[in-house]
This record gives sequence, structure tokens and C-alpha cells, in this order.
Amino acid sequence: MRSHLNILYFCIFKKHKMKVAVVGATGMVGEIMLQVLAERNFPVTELIPVASEKSVGKEIVWQGKTYKVVGLQTAVDMKPEIALFSAGGETSLEWAPKFATAGTTVIDNSSAWRMDASKKLVVPEINASILTLKDKIIANPNCSTIQMVMALAPLHAKYDIKRIVVSTYQSITGTGVKAVRQLENEYVGIQDEMAYKYPIHRNAIPQCDSFEENGYTKEEMKLVRETQKILNDNTIAVTATAIRIPVVGGHSEAVNIQFENDFDVNEVRQILHDTPGVTVQDNIDTFTFPMPIYAQGKDDVFVGRIRRDESQPNTLNMWIVADNLRKGAATNTIQIAEYLVANNLV
Repeated sequence: MRSHLNILYFCIFKKHKMKVAVVGATGMVGEIMLQVLAERNFPVTELIPVASEKSVGKEIVWQGKTYKVVGLQTAVDMKPEIALFSAGGETSLEWAPKFATAGTTVIDNSSAWRMDASKKLVVPEINASILTLKDKIIANPNCSTIQMVMALAPLHAKYDIKRIVVSTYQSITGTGVKAVRQLENEYVGIQDEMAYKYPIHRNAIPQCDSFEENGYTKEEMKLVRETQKILNDNTIAVTATAIRIPVVGGHSEAVNIQFENDFDVNEVRQILHDTPGVTVQDNIDTFTFPMPIYAQGKDDVFVGRIRRDESQPNTLNMWIVADNLRKGAATNTIQIAEYLVANNLV
């Protein structure tokens, strides 16, 4: 479903054409980025697919044209207006500044720059207005954070969030193609290289990413730190548990939110219904609620099972689902680029 903003951007795009690099173009998120660029009619005059040295020279077809994959230095020298990065933190730390120095605006999908105080962490529907011409490296938030704050930002504005307890049930696609292969192999009983320390088929693994000193995983702490940064409120208490499950369509989250002020559940539904990029699926009479099988391939964040927590005051439960490769990664990245173009920031 195209929002009014998307229609506005589409009209503005007719006046802009630009050179766009996709760094990590042959990876799982990179491929979705190319797909989303085409779907949203982003104004690309020249596509620069960029990947590791082992992929240089390979050809990809995009929008009916064939493009050769180039290396990072070649891409820097080509001086694209925008570089969309999805190539891991180490690559971003080394190469994003080189692109930026060459005048390119980098939108980075890794965790490398998210908590850097000098870099903006952006979900366009929430805080794109903080972007300026000076922002040459812009961070795309973590997939699980994006979908949660999409639902929580309008509620925070209305009721003032005090505390969030979130449990995530995360798609194996968040780990990458190696995890997808592991699950497919396990379906048919093949033993091969494993992305996880344990089988994922018929299993739930309570570890996403590596552990920090406090006993939480990096994924769990991203939900804490990034939420506070995006909502611009360090007083919000967040605690998280992140679980990997054998699903490919998207991430799901059980979220418990305690507000400073009381709320009306029907008003909550209406606020979410009126929020661009959020779709409410919440009718228990027809068993309508968000599920990854229906979120896959879509750009919206789906919210349901909205109900008051009867165990304490001013507290709400909800279930949030989104395609982690699209709104959780590629789509959000390209929406940032759309905002930059629409507001003459590149």
C-alpha cells in the first residue's frame, strides 16, 4: 500500500536522476535492496553493484540491463551520489568514510555506526527530519528495533512510555544465507556446514548474535540502546530476550509496554491505524492477527493482539510482525534515500 509520502516522492523523483551504489549487492539484503529500488521507482541513472573481490566481474541483471559487479575502490572512484551498504560492520567501518570523503552519502545497514553519537539513526516515519546536508554517513537501525519503534513511537508521543519488555522470535534470514541453507538441509536430513551451534529445525535458540558481558546478547542490547536513541529518550527502560526460530518470513515480537499515562485500548488501535507504515490486524473473532507467513514480501509493520495488561496499571500488550529483510533492512534504507532526494539533501 503506497502512502501519501511515497506518492509525493514519486513525483519529486521525476526531476532527479542519480548514480547509486549497492554495497553487498550479491548478498541476501543487497538483492532485496535492488528489488525495492525497482519497485519504488527510485531515480537511478546508473547502478553500481558492489561486492567482495570474489564476486567482482560477475554480472547481474537489473531493470532489464546487465551490470558488472565492481570492487569497493572502483565504486568510490565512480563517485555515486548515494551508496546503500549491506556488507557487514567491518566493511562499513573501513569503507563508508572513504565514500563520504568522495562526496557520497552512505546509508549503512550494519551496526557499525548506529550508536556513534555523531551519526543519525533513522526510521523515516519517525525521525527523518533530523537529517541535514552534513550527514554523509547515516545509520539504518537493527531489524527488530525498526518494527518495534514503528508501533511504539506514536504511542510514546501520546502516553509517554516508561518501560518496555520485549521477546523477539526472529527469522533465520536475519542470520543470512548460511542459516537458510542449514534449515533446508535439516528438512531433508543432510548434515553440512551450520550457521548455529545447534539444529534450528524444530528448535528455538535463545541466542541472537554474541553475548555481552552483562549476559545479554548484542541483539538484545540493540533493542535497548537503539530504541532510546531513535525515540530520543534515554529514560525509557527496555529489557529484551531475542530468540531464533525456524521461520523465514519475518520477525515477530511480543511487546509489553508500561506508560506513564493511562490509555484507551480502542484509541490505541486508532492511533496505530492512522500511523503510516503500520497495519493493524487485530480481530480475535475472525482469528486475525499478524504472522510472518503473511508479512513476508510486504513493507508494512503489522500489529495485533492489542490488549490491556491486567496485572499492573497503564500497561499494554501487543504482537508486532514485519519482514526483516524489507522494512527491517532494505526498505527502510531506501526510504531514507527517498527522503534525502525529496528534501534536496544529496
